[in-house]
Amino acid sequence: MASEIRVVLLGAPGAGKGTQAKLLQEAFGAPQISTGDILRKAVADQTPLGKQAADYINRGALVPDAVIVDMVGQRLQADDCQHGFILDGFPRTIPQAESLDVLLARLRMSLNCVLSVKVPQAEIIARLSGRRTCKKCGGLFHVAFDPPKTEGVCDQCGSALIQREDDSEATIKHRLEVYENQTAPLVRYYRDRGLLRELDGVGGIDEIRKRVFAALGDLAK
Repeated sequence: MASEIRVVLLGAPGAGKGTQAKLLQEAFGAPQISTGDILRKAVADQTPLGKQAADYINRGALVPDAVIVDMVGQRLQADDCQHGFILDGFPRTIPQAESLDVLLARLRMSLNCVLSVKVPQAEIIARLSGRRTCKKCGGLFHVAFDPPKTEGVCDQCGSALIQREDDSEATIKHRLEVYENQTAPLVRYYRDRGLLRELDGVGGIDEIRKRVFAALGDLAK
């Protein structure tokens, strides 16, 4: 394996980015970095940036790009990023991508590549709308891919399973629309810079993993 990997994973909600990011983390020893995780930790730790973010969150407002990018910048300077990083779900917009370029230049880093995981909308709706969550213990199931032993009942604690509001078909379609409007233009942005590598995200986890490593090319040797 290459000593360093610095990649961005692009893909719609439900495309399987998180799963593949974890597999890359295991293979390269570089951390999976999710802005959601960074945000939650900063708020919980009450760091200066976390307090800033909490103020926006408490008012029901979006956390500004500048705050998010500063958090990412601090995260990339942590010791565990010495062998690279896997950015999962960031950047989400062209302005965020441009800010990331400036940040990486300041840190004297550069991206190796950007992996775009492509999954048809119908497949994503089937994946996400079939998810069921335990109200009590938070256990996750899927009506088609990972059903509970008893329909509607959690295997772990016996409590009722529910479909979360953000897993309803209407909500999923809205999330996909937002993705197409805001995030899909990043595909062109990174293609123009010669960094984009696209791959089919339909199939089993191991099958997709092989495509990810094939897309990485020399980085995975």
